[in-house]
Amino acid sequence: MSKILIRGAKILGGEPMDVLIDGETVAAVGTGLDAVGATVVEAAGQVLLPGLVDLHTHLREPGREDSETVLTGTRAAAVGGFTAVHAMANTFPVADTAGVVEQVWRLGKESGYCDVQPIGAVTVGLEGKQLAELGAMHDSAAGVKVFSDDGKCVDDAVIMRRALEYVKAFDGVVAQHAQEPRLTEGAQMNEGIVSAELGLGGWPAVAEESIIARDVLLAAHVGSRVHICHLSTAGSVEIVRWAKSKGWNVTAEVTPHHLLLTDELVRSYNPVYKVNPPLRTEADVLALREALADGTIDCVATDHAPHPHEDKDCEWAAAAMGMVGLETALSVVQQTMVETGLLDWAGVADRMSLRPAAIGRLDGHGRPVAAGEPANLTLVDPAYRGAVDPAGFASRSRNTPYEGRELPGRVTHTFLRGRATVVDGKLA
Repeated sequence: MSKILIRGAKILGGEPMDVLIDGETVAAVGTGLDAVGATVVEAAGQVLLPGLVDLHTHLREPGREDSETVLTGTRAAAVGGFTAVHAMANTFPVADTAGVVEQVWRLGKESGYCDVQPIGAVTVGLEGKQLAELGAMHDSAAGVKVFSDDGKCVDDAVIMRRALEYVKAFDGVVAQHAQEPRLTEGAQMNEGIVSAELGLGGWPAVAEESIIARDVLLAAHVGSRVHICHLSTAGSVEIVRWAKSKGWNVTAEVTPHHLLLTDELVRSYNPVYKVNPPLRTEADVLALREALADGTIDCVATDHAPHPHEDKDCEWAAAAMGMVGLETALSVVQQTMVETGLLDWAGVADRMSLRPAAIGRLDGHGRPVAAGEPANLTLVDPAYRGAVDPAGFASRSRNTPYEGRELPGRVTHTFLRGRATVVDGKLA
């Protein structure tokens, strides 16, 4: 088994330490560790984190391999510092049976760049009418524990209640895409001053908040777990904060783009800024940052949504919604949370590794950087500054809202169970 010595890294931003990896585990953490027979990684000035975990990734396979595949998506994840991703169910065919989730899981095993945990659909075909095979997907080789119709809302309260009741049997969680469909018909962007001035159909905050309010009440009523996907408004924050104050089993995520970008960017009519939920106001952005800092929002999830060029290089109304995010997520969090003083690097590890792994019940990830633990690790150079160039992305798609924007930080190395998947910022 190979040995790797990471020398002089700041574990969670602390004092410089050496970390010895032997095979698939961390063998020792300390100073002046013996490097005999080990490959040495000089990491002075760099921060060592547990491997990042994404609760919300669209890998598109099967069915939309023109946008992304499990292989290209996991390569992008590794470049971004991720050692595990949860693959959303809105594929073609939909991941609503044991057969499809097992297919995605096995493709993840074959890719080798990060672990892939499939998310199962809540309803058959994402149609919101009939529960999918939740138990069969959980009992499959994929061991599904998270279920979501993401891309669509489970808007029928009875169906949502039944799903919450069903997943209790195996400590599962329903991850809700909170969007009341009748309030968002024809919506193109956040409803507010900018939408009024541009004459684009408005997407009101209450469309998200009303579903979250209903679902936290349902989760409390049946004693189950609900997770709120890509929370985007200040009002949503307050509802989740209230639910947590009651002791209810509610968790929530925020995307990097909702921590940085606002609806003012839509004035450009550039479809790269078209996303679901839409970019909100500066006040919402600040509320989301504060909520992530104080733990009301549990974690950062990328909602990595790759699209082919033709689906974005068109007029605004016809463009697909979504942004790629795996390769820039950590940099955006560094800019919005670390450099603003809202989180330290230990807080980043908590929000981008420990908590998402715990919510997804993902064994072997989100673990401390300590002897005996799996060697799922990410090494980042926080001093790096560089403009985002999508031409160099590992993802198959290029629909990033950050093209040409200078962002801080760069993942230099990613280790998956002791095997380097990224070395010096490049795929191994």
